[in-house]
Amino acid sequence: MNDYEKLSLEIRGHVALLTIDNPPANTWTRESLAGLARLVADLNADREIYSLVVTGSGEKFFSAGADLKQFASGDKKAAQDISTLFGKAFEALAAFRGVSIAAINGYAMGGGLECALACDIRIAEAQSQLALPEAAVGLLPCGGGTQRLAWLVGEGWAKRMILCGERLNAETALRIGLIEELVPTGGAKARAMELALLAEKQSPLSVTACKQLIQGARGAPMNSLLGTEREAFVALFGTRDQQEGVNAFLQKRKPLWKNA
Repeated sequence: MNDYEKLSLEIRGHVALLTIDNPPANTWTRESLAGLARLVADLNADREIYSLVVTGSGEKFFSAGADLKQFASGDKKAAQDISTLFGKAFEALAAFRGVSIAAINGYAMGGGLECALACDIRIAEAQSQLALPEAAVGLLPCGGGTQRLAWLVGEGWAKRMILCGERLNAETALRIGLIEELVPTGGAKARAMELALLAEKQSPLSVTACKQLIQGARGAPMNSLLGTEREAFVALFGTRDQQEGVNAFLQKRKPLWKNA
């Protein structure tokens, strides 16, 4: 693995633990956004990695998003460059072939929340605050926020958060489906790791295929991917993991996945 600017990576078995490490607020920079895209590409190339857990360093911030100082000049070229980096980074994260889990350990604001939205599952601690406040400073979410938030919680809540700038506590986020689980302060990373270990029981090839189908349904008419689903099912046959999974079940033993 390469070194990634302001990102800390630890490998625990088949799980990659990524910590956004840019104190005090774990803001995103050009370098860390580019680093995130490289990091996900490296994880995708490592067949021993099945899951990715993303959290923030410290006890207060998951990530406060972008540092607004870089937008103070009003330079459109700079805006284009940074928006492209946000897009590439979070699109890469959303397309990670395994299971990605955001362990939200505090404030997830702007690009911080967009990072969590790009993950498959979100676990938040009780003290967490979630918001997309860009319109309050004359901007808008450019890392997928207007799209992924609406798909996740519906248009009404997306408009409350983006158009009205409403900040949500963890209880409200859980109620509307913005997060999948609420845990006590200090517990998000441990719970995310537990889910990642659960994912290890699934065939990595099956997880990748299922994730692509689930996410593909967002932009496709109802029932249009049913044929693709059946094709993906057949495509798994002949893989080592499909043969291992069925035989392990019949032999009443734990499967040994090869991700192949």
